[in-house]
Amino acid sequence: MIQIPVAKPVLDEQEVEAVRRVILSGWVTQGPEVAAFEQEFADFVGASHACAVSNCTTALHLALLAIGVTAGDEVITVSHSFIATANAIRYCGATPVFVDVEADGFNIDPDEIEAAISPRTKAIICVHQLGMPCDLHRIVEIGTRLSIPVIEDAACATGSEILWKGRWEKIGKPHGDIACFSFHPRKVVTTGDGGMLTTSNPEYDRKFRLWRQHSMSVNDTVRHGSKQVIYESYPELGFNYRMTDMQAAVGRVQLKRLPDLVARRRALAELYSKQLVFAAGPRPPVEPSFARSNWQSYCVALPDKWGQRDIMQGLLDRGISTRRGIMNSHLEPAYAEHNSHRVAGTLKNSITAQNKTIILPLFSQMTNDEIEIVVSAIKSELVTPELAIA
Repeated sequence: MIQIPVAKPVLDEQEVEAVRRVILSGWVTQGPEVAAFEQEFADFVGASHACAVSNCTTALHLALLAIGVTAGDEVITVSHSFIATANAIRYCGATPVFVDVEADGFNIDPDEIEAAISPRTKAIICVHQLGMPCDLHRIVEIGTRLSIPVIEDAACATGSEILWKGRWEKIGKPHGDIACFSFHPRKVVTTGDGGMLTTSNPEYDRKFRLWRQHSMSVNDTVRHGSKQVIYESYPELGFNYRMTDMQAAVGRVQLKRLPDLVARRRALAELYSKQLVFAAGPRPPVEPSFARSNWQSYCVALPDKWGQRDIMQGLLDRGISTRRGIMNSHLEPAYAEHNSHRVAGTLKNSITAQNKTIILPLFSQMTNDEIEIVVSAIKSELVTPELAIA
């Protein structure tokens, strides 16, 4: 029986009432609630434009299409990310070029990027892994200097902040060319599923809005509100990547909760970090001086002699759910074919991060006592001789 889950969304009667209001309005697909959510999200992060879509994968796909990624191109990113990051590149017919993550974290190593660039490089996708902002200063500098667009995979990073030119700014302003967000149930803000693109480029935003609705020349709101008959057209290939008004209504409530949710998660992460400092214990994650994480997930590195699966099973037997370190796409069967990707470097840190880390429970409703239960269980498991790797 799971007593402490790895994650839990914060949902109550406020979200129920928001969805009820939309259902009774008679307009449940993309409409006024989506438009309001977009404006409120743009205002929250400080973006000129925000466009809601069905999930972060579709957001990444549209972002790549907007900057012109097509068959034969290459996009530099990390293998150490949920497979959607690499998949979105392949949807465009392009090739993901995988570089390693930093030795002391889970984000792309800026030092590896320039060596991976080729004449076919069309973009860089940097991932704010687990909600921790990556070193955007260096990545954007590389992109600007070499005229390579930078897309932020900010799936986990709603509410995270970065110190930018002396000021704390929200991830999603954006600082690269386009930022893409997820509202999956494991994220800090959830709409059940859903995504958002933010940009300062009005042409990109125009493309997102056209493509997300099959490239329909007139959107539903305008067509249904017109006093004259309108025949829409479909000038180019588009997609069904829309968010519903029911999802957006939930998102608007969640966005109001966000500052409190992040504050609580940061307090819990601080408590974890203090209590996990003991001999032969796991290594807590490190927050760079330029970053304020929303702590979407709290991932620790295990001591060398301890097995990941055994520790996870031991904790599960005690009613504590965990997850293994973030996957590496290049190790999955879908990427077994040699032409599915290109590896630049060894990816040593990425592989270690997958195999020697675990994600501990962290959610806003978690109590300080539950943190102590998890830490106590870890201590008990780490001193169990049969779990040591021979």
